[in-house]
Amino acid sequence: MEELPYALMSYSGGSRGFPKMYEPIVKKHFQLLYMEEFSKNKNVYATKIQALLVWWHLPAVDKELLESLPNLKVISSSGAGVDHLDLKLITSYGIVVTNTPSVGDDSTADMGMALMLASARNVLEGNRMACSEETKEFDFNWVGDDITEATLGIIGMGSIGYCIAQRAKAFRMRILYHNRNRRSQEDEMAVGAEYCSNMADLLKQSDFVMVVVKLNPDTHNLIGRDQLQQMKPTSTFINISRGQVVDQDALVDALNNRIIKAAALDVTYPEPLPRNHPLLTAKNIIVTPHIGNATDSTRRRVAGKVVQNASDVLKGLPVTGLVAAP
Repeated sequence: MEELPYALMSYSGGSRGFPKMYEPIVKKHFQLLYMEEFSKNKNVYATKIQALLVWWHLPAVDKELLESLPNLKVISSSGAGVDHLDLKLITSYGIVVTNTPSVGDDSTADMGMALMLASARNVLEGNRMACSEETKEFDFNWVGDDITEATLGIIGMGSIGYCIAQRAKAFRMRILYHNRNRRSQEDEMAVGAEYCSNMADLLKQSDFVMVVVKLNPDTHNLIGRDQLQQMKPTSTFINISRGQVVDQDALVDALNNRIIKAAALDVTYPEPLPRNHPLLTAKNIIVTPHIGNATDSTRRRVAGKVVQNASDVLKGLPVTGLVAAP
């Protein structure tokens, strides 16, 4: 039987390592090696490793690592974003890069809707009130906001943004979207979405603004003071893309000064935020720890796609997750 090729990963288990329960997925196609063992035995393994499997941005890929892997053919990364990879550097070594777009679309869209619902209906505050030892009675005049028939503005109508629009349609929401490219008339009609060529038009009309863009130089600080000022004082801002898409200092000011009503973030910069960061003490915000696609079934599919991409590259087979060289 032909020996399986070697694949290198960061480490096993822990808060950011590769889950042990997914290791059988890798071992169907590769001999799995972790960085600790590789570092101790570079002379044994350096020439054997053909694939680097990057699980949630680890291991960090730099010149030193690339120089230590002379036969590396492919870097297969989990998730849709590749902002953690220096594509210019990697491709200069003739190494192919792949990612896993669309695998986590549904679970990430579900998270966006969960944040919107939790913020609008005071779910976190309600839970604290219901469980507090100080609570003697409920305030039945304390109210939240409706999702049904409200206006949702989606910034970034790619595959995840469109999944959100499909869910929002079930709530009879008015759906506005701003995107680099307008979607087809058929796509718009299917979810009842209205295109806003100017993002300001979307911001001014929306009760909820959800950002679902990739992080790149054009989207860095896409939402700043000017954009937050354009939103309604009764609106809620939701970010499920990347923390750097938002000027967080401007967001703190907008929340504290009631320029907007609330925010719900699954992403921040850095992650986690420093424990004294003012976003963490704002009363009108929900922050979750980047769990957009954190479901077992989705993570298993992501792991499977990471492995399959790398295996297909080595076998010379077509790969759907190829990342174009810069």
